[in-house]
Amino acid sequence: MPMLNLIQHHPAEGPGAIADWATSRGLTLNVFRADLGQLPPVSAAPVILLGGPYESNGGPAWLEAERQWLASSLDQGAAVFAICLGAQLLALSLGGNVRRMDRTETGWTPVTFVDGQTLQVLEWHEDAIDLPPNAQLLASSDQCEQQMYRVGPTRVGLQFHPEWTAESVATLNEHFGDESPLPRGQQGSAAYATVFGWLQATLDGWWSEQSTARSALTTDHGTH
Repeated sequence: MPMLNLIQHHPAEGPGAIADWATSRGLTLNVFRADLGQLPPVSAAPVILLGGPYESNGGPAWLEAERQWLASSLDQGAAVFAICLGAQLLALSLGGNVRRMDRTETGWTPVTFVDGQTLQVLEWHEDAIDLPPNAQLLASSDQCEQQMYRVGPTRVGLQFHPEWTAESVATLNEHFGDESPLPRGQQGSAAYATVFGWLQATLDGWWSEQSTARSALTTDHGTH
């Protein structure tokens, strides 16, 4: 069964719908808790980076270790699918920048993709990404232009949270209490299903691209 590494940064922010996607595709998800000092070995293995309530260019000491690990893994050719904090870490590693926004972007938010498609997604962030060199902007919201970007076919960053399910949000609300701006109760059940459909298709595309890239890399190495 193929393996996929996933980096989690906070006890209340797990893989959510990504776990459902992985199971349905026959993938084993290896979850590493970076906040507990867990990271996979540096390699070209594909990885998903989740979000978390930390500053991407500051934060606790373990986050510096992850930044170094990510830079080394990117040097090895790793494919990365990164969400919120993860997308900020990816942008920084590739030469972009992260800055504080005028106001926090929270709750259900419409994002518009370059093909004109619009999707209601969940947001909770106060920092924004200035894209790294050679990045392609894929989606924007009214308040934050850099909602989704790609650097090459296998490195994708999302500022929003398509992995959050109703259960994920309930866990976050329980953990953060009044600090959480996320919906309560049964708000948005249809929207969760729509976002999950989008997430599955997007992850399928990313997984296919990284498989192709790894196969090409193996072939190239075999000819030297």
